[in-house]
Amino acid sequence: MPVHTYTNWNKRQSDAEKQLKPYRKYFFICEGANTETFYFQKLIDLRKELGIHPLIDICLWQKTGEDKDISYAKKLVEFAMKQKDEEKNGFDKNIDKVVVVFDADVFEEKVQGYDELIEQIEKSDIAAITNPGFELFLLLHIEDSYENEIKGHEVEFLQKDEKGGYKHAYNVLHDLTGMNAKRNPNIGNLANNVLYAISQEKHINQDIHNCKGKVTSNIGKVIEDIMNDKPKF
Repeated sequence: MPVHTYTNWNKRQSDAEKQLKPYRKYFFICEGANTETFYFQKLIDLRKELGIHPLIDICLWQKTGEDKDISYAKKLVEFAMKQKDEEKNGFDKNIDKVVVVFDADVFEEKVQGYDELIEQIEKSDIAAITNPGFELFLLLHIEDSYENEIKGHEVEFLQKDEKGGYKHAYNVLHDLTGMNAKRNPNIGNLANNVLYAISQEKHINQDIHNCKGKVTSNIGKVIEDIMNDKPKF
């Protein structure tokens, strides 16, 4: 079974609500196997508190088995497109959307094809991008993190460390939370502050079509758009 679908759609308060069927479903699928999973599971559990329309469902496709470690962005997109064709996944191509979450840092130097990949996703779905990494978006959930940790330090976020990785956002997040974002499920509790993250994200670049060399995130914008999605009948 290539994906496990996490949703709280059936966790309703009454039998009447249980009988509802979603008007549209947003299926998140992520590059990372741990950090993003911790976060989006918590976000899904908060859907009612966030005022997401009762007929809008948000789900997480969790990669399983031999597919669990798919992380290369192009492979992730190919995998996501295949999942849309699997009947058991309940994806309606007429109204549902896949939200593909990945880091743009791999495209900063040698890897080509970023623009084409975004174009491919946006033909029918949604690209949710961070540059350098998802920890940048998590940082935005912390009070005054833009003013204190990001503003004026943008260059540091896009500098490689001695091992060739972009670890600055991870390190700052670790210092502020005391948590290893890749191993501690409690990092997902930052989703409680997602509205604050959405507001802070507007201070950095949200244009995923022009993010090379720029500290970038549009994940908050994607979440805000879902919160504002009201079915029209």
